[in-house]
Amino acid sequence: MVETGLTISDAERHARLRLLRAEAVGPATFHAVLARFGSAVNALRHWSDIARRLRKSGTLALPSADSIRREIEAIRAFSATLIAHDEPGYSRMLAGTEPCPPFLIVKGRAELLAQPAIAVVGSRNASAIGQRFARSIASDLGAAGFAVVSGLARGIDTAAHKGSFETGTIAVMAGGLDVVYPPENGRLHSEIAERGLLVSEVTFGQQPTAQHFPRRNRIVSGLAQGVLVVEATLNSGSLITARLAVEQGRDVFAVPGSPLDPRASGTNALLRQGAILTESAEDIITELTIGHRQPTPARQPPQPRRPPGETEGEETGLQSEILARLSRTPVETDELVRLTGAAPAAVAAALLDLEFAGLLTRHHGQRVALRDSG
Repeated sequence: MVETGLTISDAERHARLRLLRAEAVGPATFHAVLARFGSAVNALRHWSDIARRLRKSGTLALPSADSIRREIEAIRAFSATLIAHDEPGYSRMLAGTEPCPPFLIVKGRAELLAQPAIAVVGSRNASAIGQRFARSIASDLGAAGFAVVSGLARGIDTAAHKGSFETGTIAVMAGGLDVVYPPENGRLHSEIAERGLLVSEVTFGQQPTAQHFPRRNRIVSGLAQGVLVVEATLNSGSLITARLAVEQGRDVFAVPGSPLDPRASGTNALLRQGAILTESAEDIITELTIGHRQPTPARQPPQPRRPPGETEGEETGLQSEILARLSRTPVETDELVRLTGAAPAAVAAALLDLEFAGLLTRHHGQRVALRDSG
């Protein structure tokens, strides 16, 4: 197991994973709760209050302490490491995204998370020439000092990983770190564990489902300074990765292709939308170096807005702005992010505080509204 400079206590690590695995708690809510209570250990002491605020009626399931202990033991037995978002071993690039995954589960060369990286993604049903290009450009990027990130899928992903074995490849998985998917990539999965780095954020042993792939894609783009799309149809998941890259402030590179090949329709569309035309690794390197592109600075760990146990004070400026935009009619939280211009995690934290103050209530579909005083 690679030493990563772990800094949080075992008790806090256990409490954070338990909080993250709780029903209805995703990365944004996790960071909001951590900021509100200062630590996961303290947050779990107030779980009944948190659960009541997060759900209008009924209760929210909190995993048992034993189930979390078993997951941590399984991770260690697999020679993997659980890295929290505010520990030194966590990727600085990914930590700068909002909201970043609270934990990464990794196996292999964890030091690759500190290396400059480029994501290479594309069609599962890739052409022979597309796979050859992906393998070649991944090799060239590795020779220039970049780790290559991809999603361990068939086609372009597989070619990119194989092209960067010798220099450093990072495979982000949609399922648990120990779950081989797709099955035919079992040998590739094992080789990356030995020669590169496997990364996941989901429960150990979890089979990948449809909802996991966009989450995986945001990590693929978040780990990298830029995303290269080699081949992609118009409905390809690679275009989701490209969109996430833009939202994260990353460069998007695309390889042009024949208008007669459906596998080029997505990449050609990206080029029309402003992606950087790429025919060699040099095109990427030039854009990132001569263009003076700098990595996104790391987001600082969440800080509590008030010491735990301190009584509620006046609303912050963001809270006041949110209250001014709320009514008794539910509105999507994404709309509040758009209207306030604040980071999603900041809005989530403000909403949680307003819930604790009894000023708003949550509705289905990630919507909130003013609480009815009657």
